[in-house]
Amino acid sequence: MVPLADRMRPRTLKEFIGERHLLSEDKLLFKAIKNNQLFSMILWGPPGVGKTSLARLIANETSSQFLEFSAVNTGTPELKRLFEELKREKQIDPSKQTIIFIDEIHRFSKSQQDAFLPYVENGTILLIGATTENPSFEIISPLLSRTRVFVLEPLSKNDLKELVMRALQDSERGLGKFKVEIKDEALEALLELSGGDARKALNALEVAVMDIVGQKKKNITQELVEEVYQAKLLSYDKSGDEHYNTISAFIKSMRASNIDAALYYLARMVEAGEDPLFIARRMVIFASEDIGLSQPTAIVVANEVFRACETIGYPECQINLAHGVGYLAKASKDRSVYDAYFAALEDVKKYGNLAIPLNLRNAPTRLMKDLGYGKSYQMYSEESLLPDKIKDKKYILKTKDKV
Repeated sequence: MVPLADRMRPRTLKEFIGERHLLSEDKLLFKAIKNNQLFSMILWGPPGVGKTSLARLIANETSSQFLEFSAVNTGTPELKRLFEELKREKQIDPSKQTIIFIDEIHRFSKSQQDAFLPYVENGTILLIGATTENPSFEIISPLLSRTRVFVLEPLSKNDLKELVMRALQDSERGLGKFKVEIKDEALEALLELSGGDARKALNALEVAVMDIVGQKKKNITQELVEEVYQAKLLSYDKSGDEHYNTISAFIKSMRASNIDAALYYLARMVEAGEDPLFIARRMVIFASEDIGLSQPTAIVVANEVFRACETIGYPECQINLAHGVGYLAKASKDRSVYDAYFAALEDVKKYGNLAIPLNLRNAPTRLMKDLGYGKSYQMYSEESLLPDKIKDKKYILKTKDKV
């Protein structure tokens, strides 16, 4: 039997759920599809957000020939033979438009990707590549320059809810004939545990429905959803108090150099499905705000953790996060520059644009030099360099004295 996720694929752009930042009527991609003014593209996004469905819809909406391949089981020689055949067909019928869809295009090596270039460039094919990996690292530059990259995002809870309810009510392709209902808490669990992945949500829904139908029941419960996912729904609303309480405890634990607590709160966020980039972003902020001059390499480590999360994603990047947390928690702390900067900012707000000392001003013309701009400037000087009104301010010293 064809899986529910495949049966429920959208047949038209109107049926497509999510990605409004790409498919609203005023957006470039939507207009390109509707006007049949297509170009080669890379669809970058996590699993289950509709990359394959969107590629098929583009072909349907533009009446293009659609040929689908997976980089996992397709060789370059096979594709080159196909491209040459399509090139000959294009010469006979220039109006013929063929979309080549390559799933997991990042699995092709750099030299294999070279094979696409001439056929994309001369218009033999329109290439649509799908990838879960950052194209900047996985797609060769010449191919990237000949394509547009569109970033697909995980489905929102509202989008997933619409999808799930559509599947439950659709008697033709979905599960409507079973006439089952899903309790509110069960629906919430399903939406949370799917993590924005439509395929995961629909697969779990189908398993749950088949289970209760087999037992001649009518309601999907939270317990059943958690059993299907083999996971407990943690109390963690990404927009609610628990979200902010947990990230606050996480930051304060690192600030206190308490590695055990920091790792515990990290684990809670990861297990609850928190966006790894949100966690890593807070770590980058923490490295500057709390560690600062005491260990300048902390910002380098935090940035590399962010980059690893961006490139790899879950589940592997949780290890990168854990190592980063350990490093930041153990690092010595120094907020002097952070405090000093905001003290300086207060003076900027208080006094406005005070006159900059003449010897610090730029002097690109003779007139400016005659006016004293840049005069007597010394590269190494003990003088204040601040505007006269605040020339005696010592931001770093002042904030250190407070400690």
